Amino acid sequence: MNRRSLLTSALLGLAAQRLGLPAFPAAAAAPDQPAGDAWRHGVSLFGDLKYAEGFKQFDYVNAAAPKGGTMREAVTGTFDSFNIVVWGVKGNLAAGTTLIYDTLLAPAMDEVASEYGLIAEAARYPDDHSWASYRLRREATWHDGKPITPDDVIFSFNAFKQYSPQLAAYYRHVRKVEQSGEREITFTFDAPGNRELPQIVGQLSVLPKHWWEGTDSSGKKRDIGATTLEPPLGSGPYRIKSFSAGRDITFERVPDYWARALNVKVGSDNFDALHFIYFRDTTVALEAFKGDTVDWREENSAKNWATAYDFPAVKEKRVVLEQFPITDFGIMQAFAFNIRLDKFKDPRVRLAFNYAFDFEDMNRQLFYGQYQRISSYFDRTELAATGLPTGRELEILQPLRDKVPPQVFTTPYTNPVGGTPEAERNNLRQAVLLLRDAGYEIRNGKLANAKTGEPYAVEFLTDSAEPDFERVVLFYKPALERLGIATTLRAVDDVQYENRLRTFDFDIIISSWVESLSPGNEQRGYWGSQAADQPASLNRIGIKNPAVDALIDQVIFAKSRADLVAATKALDRVLLWNHYVVPQWTYPYDRSARWDRFGRPGLMPKYGEAAFPTVWWWDAAKAAKAGTKS
Repeated sequence: MNRRSLLTSALLGLAAQRLGLPAFPAAAAAPDQPAGDAWRHGVSLFGDLKYAEGFKQFDYVNAAAPKGGTMREAVTGTFDSFNIVVWGVKGNLAAGTTLIYDTLLAPAMDEVASEYGLIAEAARYPDDHSWASYRLRREATWHDGKPITPDDVIFSFNAFKQYSPQLAAYYRHVRKVEQSGEREITFTFDAPGNRELPQIVGQLSVLPKHWWEGTDSSGKKRDIGATTLEPPLGSGPYRIKSFSAGRDITFERVPDYWARALNVKVGSDNFDALHFIYFRDTTVALEAFKGDTVDWREENSAKNWATAYDFPAVKEKRVVLEQFPITDFGIMQAFAFNIRLDKFKDPRVRLAFNYAFDFEDMNRQLFYGQYQRISSYFDRTELAATGLPTGRELEILQPLRDKVPPQVFTTPYTNPVGGTPEAERNNLRQAVLLLRDAGYEIRNGKLANAKTGEPYAVEFLTDSAEPDFERVVLFYKPALERLGIATTLRAVDDVQYENRLRTFDFDIIISSWVESLSPGNEQRGYWGSQAADQPASLNRIGIKNPAVDALIDQVIFAKSRADLVAATKALDRVLLWNHYVVPQWTYPYDRSARWDRFGRPGLMPKYGEAAFPTVWWWDAAKAAKAGTKS
């Protein structure tokens, strides 16, 4: 899984506030849940809230955690903006920028689809979920001491909806937002029944209207629709202390942070400073970790995990290697086709690419056998389609029978299996047959369109900051060339890569989509027809499929957990059988390496993986043993 996809999801509010939602049975409203439109201290998608009104802290934090120390982490690529509104459209957002802002609600990392009041002390909505109101805390303030107001909330929502195509799609069912009381804001939705919407708008990062509508130090009026390297005013636990554009950024803890004693913040945000250091590629970042330039590293390379951590500090136990189980989300990582292009419109062509991909051989040769093949867009979760559709899932699919591939009803989805010379030959033969049926033939050793004679050529676009993906493409390339497909690899810098993604200027990319265990409105942005032509949308494939749109509606408007699971399985099954991607691999753990300078709670959050640095803290005694740091 790459950092870019997780950052994208975090910005949308999926990783930080929607991931970490476990599987759970269908449940009626709990007895202690407010009825109708009564004010409530927290919201839950289908069931009960773990924490009662007036709770002191989350169970997984150490309320007595010391404050202090600096955490240093490596980031690959570059940055040129602190404006979270235009991220994904303009510029590269600096790592950690979201830390300077608070949201209306805050997630719990140890329970199901639940959030509790942060800027908003309470929320309410009717049983039909046709609107939602939030009452702001009187004590909620910006770092300049001014109160957070309903005007700030309205301004923020409208800015995100106007300038962020991704969030515009996410908020598409919000018809209007208005002040409805002294400290109250009401969001009105376009239809009843979308039970996720109260939580979606509760995830809103609130921005200071008075700051953005003011002028900078030179007297120039600020522009919420443009990139900026002027440190913005925030309300969160951290603020920008210093930075060098594109190279590093340091956040300092706000000592008088307004929410520091609030139950959803107790025991969190313990470091005095967070320092993010940028490197042009992952190889240099690894060496920086070994040299004690950074403290914490997430390792995404199987090769590195198997071979790169044998330096003295590991043997001396000054560096700790630890894997944290991933229980809070599923993922689809894949070679993704741009089906806006004619050469990828035929699903038989796309399936031929899957037959050419020998995962088993690649896993053995490149990944030390560590990975498992992905076979679902919701891999590793109860939402993944298995076997043949039955019961409620079959009921959902029946009306779409003439709009989906027939295999949806007759054949369980599986990827081709390689790993031996015989299997590889058989798979390539099958690929040749598929390409022939799609109208291609071999001419002078090259694949060509049988009618026009045009040679078939593809380009894989990668980010030069992630060289590990280059070797993956180079491993895949010979198999495609054996099919007569002219195959090239183009590695571009981070800025070019982002710009080409935003304008869909690519043939094939390596992409990933992080999936919550309670999927909903974000599915429109991933696979919905409306998002296919929106610049910078996450529908990078370009899917425009009425059946997919209908199934997304079934997911969004599910009335129970059982219906949600069935609808998601149906969606998964239809996406798989359209062969929009060549699935890659997954690993059930988050690999991490750290210099042993930190403490953490005895009870870690069930659905937050490492939850670093949120609930960790600087441990002076450990740091002394680990040695000095720069």
